[in-house]
Amino acid sequence: MNSSNDTILVVEDDTQIRNFICYALGQDGFSYLTASTAQGALSTLVSQQIDLMLLDLGLPDFDGMEVIKKVREWSELPIIVVSARDQDKEKATALDNGADDYLTKPFSATELMARIRVALRHAYKASADQDRTILSVGELSIDLEKHLVYLDHVELHVTPLEYSLLTLFFKNPGKVLTTQFILKEIYGIGYGTDTQALRALMAGLRRKIEQFPAKPRYILTEIGVGYRLADE
Repeated sequence: MNSSNDTILVVEDDTQIRNFICYALGQDGFSYLTASTAQGALSTLVSQQIDLMLLDLGLPDFDGMEVIKKVREWSELPIIVVSARDQDKEKATALDNGADDYLTKPFSATELMARIRVALRHAYKASADQDRTILSVGELSIDLEKHLVYLDHVELHVTPLEYSLLTLFFKNPGKVLTTQFILKEIYGIGYGTDTQALRALMAGLRRKIEQFPAKPRYILTEIGVGYRLADE
């Protein structure tokens, strides 16, 4: 991946923060465009080739959460929320609406660039994986055609629910999946908000795929938000 070929849309109404982000992007070799309103962001997205969007939630015309929802109606563009809102509930809502990552202000240029590179890498990997039937992270792999799971080339016995859970993570590589999103995808929209079944399911799966379940390597916990499949 050559960062100079990627264009980032910076959606931020605070001039000082926007300038800081743009400077950091330029130093790292990224091209960028800017918008200070939600409407400006949407107009740019439909008229320009954008590879990733950095999105502030507190925009002057309407909330950034609505931007996420609108974009997700027609695009899988990587979206990283950059916001001063640091509550777990806000993060979970942004991720449920379709954001790929959430970075709380203030942040360093180093962390921002790392998050951008990871999000772009995952987007390219997901695109490349669309037609593949065997997906892997480290020694863990899943055969989507045969519905089989392997750890270090040894087939594992997993239950149908464990397989569905693992498939969900492999189809969203590196993306934080909120608890409510997982519950809806695995158990159905009418399951409710009880997380006890999910915790039990996750514990059982981790015992099978992790050498040290208490210190997982593959499925990581994002405290207060959900889980994600580890980056390779």
